[in-house]
Order: sequence, then C-alpha cells, then structure tokens
Amino acid sequence: MSLLQIKQQVGKLSPEERRELNAYLLRLRNESEEGRNKIDQRMTAMDQGHQVSAEELEKRIATRHGERI
Repeated sequence: MSLLQIKQQVGKLSPEERRELNAYLLRLRNESEEGRNKIDQRMTAMDQGHQVSAEELEKRIATRHGERI
C-alpha cells in the first residue's frame, strides 16, 4: 500500500478512529530511540527550570494544530 493510499484511507476514518490512530503513531514515535532521547532532553530541561506556563503551552498547541487564539 502506498502512502497516498494510506492517506486516502485515513481520510475515511471517523474522528474517534483518527484519535486512536494518532495515539498509536505518537506511541511509535516515543518508543523509538530518537523519541526517547528527545523526551530525556525535555525532561532534563524541565529539571533545570526551563518550563512554560499553561497559557504558553496552550498557545504552542494551538499554533501547532493551525488554530488561532
């Protein structure tokens, strides 16, 4: 199956099925060595005091998903 075919099939999924697929893809990313290293780096930065406010986090999430605040 090609990437185009996968994208076409994903477009036919219900919102709930898309959420489940997204969770699965995130899990795969985080289980990779690169994903684990990135998480470790972020945790180290947080331990060193590099944190953001809840408002900043909401802005970052909205921006990442193309929403306007």
